[in-house]
Amino acid sequence: MSMSDPVKGQCLCGGVKFSVALKSTDVDACHCSMCRSWAAGPFMGVMAASAPVFENDAHLGAYRSSDWAERVFCKNCGSSLVWRMANDHAHAAISAGAVHLPDDTAFTLQVFIDEKPGYYAFANKTKEMTGAELIAAFNSGEGA
Repeated sequence: MSMSDPVKGQCLCGGVKFSVALKSTDVDACHCSMCRSWAAGPFMGVMAASAPVFENDAHLGAYRSSDWAERVFCKNCGSSLVWRMANDHAHAAISAGAVHLPDDTAFTLQVFIDEKPGYYAFANKTKEMTGAELIAAFNSGEGA
């Protein structure tokens, strides 16, 4: 899969369809309390190279979860689809379950590791960042 080629994605019911170019197919997990409430567990996502392009918006919902971010979902089936920056939508994490990823996809990063509850753990060895480390990386322009 070439990263310049957009991938197609959709929610569970197919009411929301989109295309998006990915930075890579590496999967990240966010353990923050908001992601765990929104996704019923850690949010597993892939980073977008640009804002996703939605085919229609009849079932598209967006919830402003903080001063700087929002969560995009299907209003019909409830699928969690995209976490994105509220100001420009360009910095976005796409739900790993909403797009087809290749078999060699790697799980590489866990963020807000300091908020991960003790009742689950991943066996994969990944880079780990606390919430403060992640915010500092974004504020310095490095990102995750």
